[in-house]
Amino acid sequence: MTRPPTAAQRRVVDAADPVTGRLRGTAAQLAALVGRGLAFRHPRPPHDHFLTPAGHRLRETPARPPAAAAGTPARTDSGAEPDGVFAARVGGEEPVGTGPARAREVHSAWQGLLELRRMTNPDGATDRPCGWERTHLVRAAALALEAAGQPPEGPDSPGYRVRGTPQPEAVAVHAPAGEPLRACAAALERTGWQVGEYTDARSRTRYLLASPRRV
Repeated sequence: MTRPPTAAQRRVVDAADPVTGRLRGTAAQLAALVGRGLAFRHPRPPHDHFLTPAGHRLRETPARPPAAAAGTPARTDSGAEPDGVFAARVGGEEPVGTGPARAREVHSAWQGLLELRRMTNPDGATDRPCGWERTHLVRAAALALEAAGQPPEGPDSPGYRVRGTPQPEAVAVHAPAGEPLRACAAALERTGWQVGEYTDARSRTRYLLASPRRV
């Protein structure tokens, strides 16, 4: 598990611009945040540093008090992992909270991802996936679905389930046939994914194959 940021690094994250995620700090602090995956250095001059989606989520997560940090904290009611890192629901996990706290985390994570698209896509486009999403296909597709309000699969409830595939840059999305599957397809298409519907040769069930759109 990645070590939590130091108090000084956390102050830099907390002081980031609330809209753009732009950071101010010493070169060492910024480099350390990049190393932890909480920030990235923009490739174009003046090469400012900005929060990644993980950095945005950290900024939205209150720091744990020392007493909690010393023990073994439980999963929060919003579905965050014990270390406070947001995790998109891919379907099939143990139940997590579905209340306002979870909704805020999902919204914050999605806004952070849109900002990452704007800052890293060559033309600043936010309507198609960025490089991070292409290397985290399952998590990116799951976040797009959850942010669109689609329900994930649970132990006692049907919903979407996102899984990797042998195909490059493609994930499989399973959901109940009919409107739920079509709703997942529409949500992914709106967020920059190209989607096709297929039939599994063995089970004869319908599923989606989704890939990040390039243009």
